[in-house]
Amino acid sequence: MNIQPYGIPQGHWPPLMTPWWFHLTKPVCRKALRKQKILKIESQGLENLESVVAAKHGIMLTPNHSFHWDSYCLIAAAEKLRLPFYIMTAWQVFAMSSWFERHSMQRCGCFSVDREGTDMHAMKTAVDVLQNRPHPLVIFPEGDVYHTNDRITPFRDGAAAMALMAARKSSRPVSIVPVAIKRWYSEDPTPSLIRTVEILERRLFWRPQEQLPLTDRIIHVAQGLLSLKELEHMRTTHAGTLSERIERLTSHILLACESRYAIAKKSTLIPERVKEVRRTVIAAREESGESASQEQHRQWASDMDNMFLVTQLYSYPGNYLLENPSIERIAETLDKLEEDALEASYPTVHGQREVIVRFAPPIELPMGKDKRLSPADLTDEMEQRVQSMLDDLNASRSGKNR
Repeated sequence: MNIQPYGIPQGHWPPLMTPWWFHLTKPVCRKALRKQKILKIESQGLENLESVVAAKHGIMLTPNHSFHWDSYCLIAAAEKLRLPFYIMTAWQVFAMSSWFERHSMQRCGCFSVDREGTDMHAMKTAVDVLQNRPHPLVIFPEGDVYHTNDRITPFRDGAAAMALMAARKSSRPVSIVPVAIKRWYSEDPTPSLIRTVEILERRLFWRPQEQLPLTDRIIHVAQGLLSLKELEHMRTTHAGTLSERIERLTSHILLACESRYAIAKKSTLIPERVKEVRRTVIAAREESGESASQEQHRQWASDMDNMFLVTQLYSYPGNYLLENPSIERIAETLDKLEEDALEASYPTVHGQREVIVRFAPPIELPMGKDKRLSPADLTDEMEQRVQSMLDDLNASRSGKNR
């Protein structure tokens, strides 16, 4: 995962949707996709999006978020509609971009959101888009890029809550279109993957384990890196499966921080618990101002680093690679290890890839004060639909390869 700043945003970046600017940037998007060797993008079920566009609904698209550049793939898949999208974007992306990049993103419909706070600017913008604007709104409910393209990371319920809020006071229907984005290699990336795992082994001061199968080498590296983090935080290594060890270390770090700040455990979802710790630390820093001691600043910085580590650990389902060591899962695991252990901004492009973007039938939301559908129930339905499409795409692909 990429390291990002956390704190009070410098400001809010609103959307400055300019359709002609959006269309002008398409060659830039195509060039970026070619650089990533994403050479084929197929859209499926586009008629499901077309139907709600034609009916002038407020539209929210909720794709999975498993690799970098998936938003470019989504836009390319819907190019036939010649329709720009509003995209809710973490404020850190704006903060780390140049003035021109920020301005261009805003003109293409992007607007900032503070995921650690209650961002009323972002919420009002999202509701306004759904109630009044002619263009769809894209929200990635997973929040972060987890590099697990076969398996949805639990959706957060913010997207569902905003959609229901908009629908209750909207003069037009509001619909959610779940979207599955699935990527495959169209050429064998194995030689490049082997080079990457060798770099990781050398980073651990190991000789390349050439006698082992590639999957075993990756698991070996993961165990080595996890052992180092166990020693750092728990003063000893632990036995058990990768899943058990990841869960144990995650719990140890989270509970220590929650105890330090007297945070009541309100959610079982790791990202929500991380969010609450971050919010508490940010609030403590702001309230203390210049009166805080160096020791307090060191503790806050340490706890924020620890929350980043917890998020990294959360992105590794311990059984993801072992249950199905496909070339895609091997590559995804190495992509994460490159970012986390080698601090790469983006992982190596290992070979040519193709993408399918599938649009599900729309979920039309109840209007008015109908409260029969809760944000939690709607979030579950969105998540299940996206996971079902990913499973179906994988099954279809497997059938073709037999």
